[in-house]
Amino acid sequence: MSKKVETLRWIGDESGHLVLIDQTRLPTELVEIECRTVEAVWEAIKQLRVRGAPAIGISAAYGVVVGLQTGRPLEEVIAYLASSRPTAVNLFWALERMKNAALQKRNLLAEARAIHEEDRAMCHAIGRYGADLLKSNSGVLTHCNAGGLATAEYGTALSVFFTAQDQGKRLHVFVDETRPLLQGARLTAWELAQRGIQATLICDNMAAQVMREGKVQAVVVGADRITANGDTANKIGTYSVAVLAHAHLIPFYVAAPTSTFDLSLPSGDLIPIEQRSSTEITHSFGKQTAPEGIDVYNPAFDVTPARLITAIITERGIIEPVCEQTIAAMMKSS
Repeated sequence: MSKKVETLRWIGDESGHLVLIDQTRLPTELVEIECRTVEAVWEAIKQLRVRGAPAIGISAAYGVVVGLQTGRPLEEVIAYLASSRPTAVNLFWALERMKNAALQKRNLLAEARAIHEEDRAMCHAIGRYGADLLKSNSGVLTHCNAGGLATAEYGTALSVFFTAQDQGKRLHVFVDETRPLLQGARLTAWELAQRGIQATLICDNMAAQVMREGKVQAVVVGADRITANGDTANKIGTYSVAVLAHAHLIPFYVAAPTSTFDLSLPSGDLIPIEQRSSTEITHSFGKQTAPEGIDVYNPAFDVTPARLITAIITERGIIEPVCEQTIAAMMKSS
């Protein structure tokens, strides 16, 4: 993505504030917002001004620093930020890390910055491992946005594409628009255009046809939570893509840092799935597209079973086959 503006950054010392790209304004406007209160950070996470599991975690870590500036108790600040979104495990991982840092009397801004920089390094490592899985001049498909906008830098799924580009490989990326909020059309397509990577935007329901025509040789997506057995929660529609890839014998890769794993959950059946407002569907981007009073079901995520995932790309290496044993071995590695 463009190097001119970072997805998020901290300005100043312990009394400073968080600055974010307002992703709800992309791709037509590149606007930054200042989060000077914990309420502003909460609202930015809740309203998807910042989104993507790693970026949510980083923002929450900085949100703790902002929240403590007014003298509010640590537990209150952490509980408040934890209530913003339920599915992305990085949010809770980052808040727990900040809580432990406070108990050990470590500098909290330094801890938040460490989370930020570690994510940047993890993204680049994911890219290096994942790029080896892709051949030059191949077609790849991705769903939602798992790029620099969703992380500290480079992203998870998109890091694989960006790193392949750095290595001189040519890819053709098919981008699902990702209904109902169009993160693929608004964000992923924008990031790929910034990098000069050949990309084609498709509606979500066109993925099967594109695969049938032989235009896709691999699928790479991100993740918001991965359970002990490898079941993976990601943006709604990911499960459908995995089923289609399996039907067309196309490898389906998940790219995610180890911080996205939740080993306390044995399977995806226990992942809490966020339910979002019906107006995201009935009044998409301010225009009414459905009759008044119609019932709406709007889960923000779905769960892809481990059996449909070819491999998980982490900053520590490739998990393949995807099962409880290989995941446990990777998580124990340093």
